[in-house]
Amino acid sequence: MKAVSDESTRPAGQMSFLDHLDELRRRLVRSAIVVVLAFMFCWFVSDKIYNFLSIPIRRALSEASRRDLPVKGKTGEERLVPVTEIKIGERGRYVFDRATNIGQTVVPSGAGVMAEVDRDHDGSLGLFTTEPLITNNAIIPPGVRLPVPFDEMAISQPNSDERMTVTTAPEQFTLYVTVSMYAAIALSVPFLLWQIWMFISPALYKHERSYVTPFIILSSTFFVAGAAFAYYILFPPAARYLLGLGEGEFQLLLKASDYLDLITIIMLAMGIIFQMPAISYVLSRIGIISAGFLVKSWKVSLVVILVVAAVVSPTGDIPNMLLFAAPMVVLYVVSIFVAWVFGRKRVTDAEV
Repeated sequence: MKAVSDESTRPAGQMSFLDHLDELRRRLVRSAIVVVLAFMFCWFVSDKIYNFLSIPIRRALSEASRRDLPVKGKTGEERLVPVTEIKIGERGRYVFDRATNIGQTVVPSGAGVMAEVDRDHDGSLGLFTTEPLITNNAIIPPGVRLPVPFDEMAISQPNSDERMTVTTAPEQFTLYVTVSMYAAIALSVPFLLWQIWMFISPALYKHERSYVTPFIILSSTFFVAGAAFAYYILFPPAARYLLGLGEGEFQLLLKASDYLDLITIIMLAMGIIFQMPAISYVLSRIGIISAGFLVKSWKVSLVVILVVAAVVSPTGDIPNMLLFAAPMVVLYVVSIFVAWVFGRKRVTDAEV
């Protein structure tokens, strides 16, 4: 009987320890170069990235620092009119929520002036003063445009109750550097996953290397889904719970850097956690795990999930911890289904 060649009965590549170290060095260098290039791109839009990341906490700060007052009046039909629905000719008093530079003068926070909705000489809709506004060193004439964003959501410009604090001069620069770095890592995820795959591929059979494309596509997709799930679903209720504990009894001065670290860690952690189905797909296709193995390991997996949820959750209460644990349990069940559908026994290249 003809013996099967060693080349077809073992993984595609055999490397020494030093070869592994050299390969690891190359992969790390390439990953670092891509992250640096992504960082340079993200730096130019770091303010927009930070503005996007700060929306959940600004909403939570607004809710925590204000009292609720229903809109009720003489007729019972009164309602608030959104800025985007204001019509030309409508008037009211505009109150500056922060100190504002207008020309060479400064209008202090809390100052008010009568204003009217109209169009400027270019035809753009805006809110304009209808009376002089006297400051400490100048008089602002009627007809000056006020900073009301008619063409965008009001949440994009935080008011005085929604702004976070910085305590050192370079902290704002550090903040944008950190934002850019986290965004660069997230942007580089597909390339980083490819480098990880290429590093471990010498230990795989030749036919097993073909799983690289579905692995990168699935992993990248689930990473984005995990980060979005943390941003839109998990973090807002946790932030409302934390900031609402005092029920308005405390002056909230939240450091921007502390918040940024918190939300980015949660988003990155959930992005990694959401890799379970993608990893299960690859490992089951290779034949390392099976649906039966995952079912038998459910008790240990549940304990691990609860521990991870307790670490990732920003609060120590059980409801929020369970809110973080629930998607992990669902992902584990999805991973079992994926392993059941795509699972196969591991074979050598000669047996394919």
